[in-house]
Amino acid sequence: MESGNSTRRIPSFFLLGFSENPHLQFLIFVLFLSMYLVTVLGNLLIIMVIITQSHLHTPMYFFLANLSFVDICFTSTTVPKMLVNIQTQSKAITYADCISQMSVFLVFAELDNFLLAVMAYDRYVAICHPLYYTVIVNQQLCILMVLLSWVVSILHAFLQSSIVLQLTFCGDVKIPHFFCELNQLSQLTCSDSFSSQLIMNLVPVLLAVISFSSILYSYFKIVSSICSISSVQGKYKAFSTCVSHLSIVSLFYSTGLGVYVSSVVIQSSHSAARASVMYTVVTPMLNPFIYSLRNKDVKKAVERLLEGKL
Repeated sequence: MESGNSTRRIPSFFLLGFSENPHLQFLIFVLFLSMYLVTVLGNLLIIMVIITQSHLHTPMYFFLANLSFVDICFTSTTVPKMLVNIQTQSKAITYADCISQMSVFLVFAELDNFLLAVMAYDRYVAICHPLYYTVIVNQQLCILMVLLSWVVSILHAFLQSSIVLQLTFCGDVKIPHFFCELNQLSQLTCSDSFSSQLIMNLVPVLLAVISFSSILYSYFKIVSSICSISSVQGKYKAFSTCVSHLSIVSLFYSTGLGVYVSSVVIQSSHSAARASVMYTVVTPMLNPFIYSLRNKDVKKAVERLLEGKL
């Protein structure tokens, strides 16, 4: 009951954002509004192309469409609230909204993580077992893997939310971030529970390690299989189907690692917020460009769709 009473005495949390300099707010607003619009429109274009072009109705593009949808939701969880706060010149967010934002963010962050692993498995089967690809990666398995990703992501968010709801916060809670991020909340609590802190910090790392390890294993097998191909043209053709996915994986995990390192090494109150922009906003924004520029099938389909609209 003490925990609940403590949280009820707090009318709002405060998101401090990137800078408290009023002269920078308009620039930040325009920059993030532009990036948000590019992210939403770019990923919507990828989804429309995959839906309307029948030759893209394959497992690889089914997973890509899901990734694009998740990226839209991922960015929409944080950026619109930040833009509203800048526009209204208010940094407040209610306790309920903060917990909700954190929970939804965790769902889509883990979905990104799992979908990248699923896409790596798809490429592994396509390159290492091409004759059995359509048998192994069938429609039922594709839907099952996506649903399983959703279930695990929602369960993880539910676990973390349940822990945060039991924490006690004292006084005004000023979060040096542009959204309610789990690590920031764990650092601002007055509760001294080692088990809660351990779960909050260990579980996300464990899920990321499991997904990243499966990606590494898939690409180890892919590289081994490509090396066994005798012709240079055959090697290039096999590897070219992985370039887009490999680029996104590198971008996602390198920026995520950068956020973790910067939050530990750099002691600036706003450093974590600035670093988080890379994987929460920039990566989802770049994904459509990576797939449309590096993937010939998607590039041609986008051109065909745009020509039909003009």
